[in-house]
Amino acid sequence: MAHIDYYLSPISPWTHLAGLRPAQIAEQAGATIRYKPVDPGALFQRTGGKVLAERHESRQDYRMQELARWGARLNVPLNLRPAFFPTNPAPASYAIIAAQEAGGDVGGLVHALTRAVWEDDRNIAEDEVIRDCLRASGFDPGLAFSGMLQGAEIYPRNVEDAVAAGVFGVPFFVVGDARFWGQDRLDFLAEHLGVAA
Repeated sequence: MAHIDYYLSPISPWTHLAGLRPAQIAEQAGATIRYKPVDPGALFQRTGGKVLAERHESRQDYRMQELARWGARLNVPLNLRPAFFPTNPAPASYAIIAAQEAGGDVGGLVHALTRAVWEDDRNIAEDEVIRDCLRASGFDPGLAFSGMLQGAEIYPRNVEDAVAAGVFGVPFFVVGDARFWGQDRLDFLAEHLGVAA
């Protein structure tokens, strides 16, 4: 059985654009999927990337054009200037980690959190928002609190795992030695697993 390690950040618009497709591809392929939230800043620092604020203006402008294009192509609502971006993604990442350990619709939770940022103008650093997303995805909202210690331990380890696996951005999908960076590579991931995207 194939296995996908899915490196992501709930603050990333590209993770939002990936939506539920990674979970759907895994299900079609009969593959397992492990959601591994990472701190993008820590990952970029380790792999030569730059956080958005440090990128040249031309790169920032192009990013906005690409987000608008991809949102339209995928028919995904996307507020290009959300009220709470950037914000601290760690609390939401801890909730994803706790949900992963608890079992259930982790893909739905990731999507609920990114939707909160990029569609609903909510702050995913706030406990109330995290609890709402957990509840809406079928999880105990108490995971927002009870999973903090475990999340705080696993979150930095995920960056170490990412670097060791050759990951340098999000979303990023690793299947054995095969790596796929970006929501725009999901077709290739599906093809690699022998299913339609």
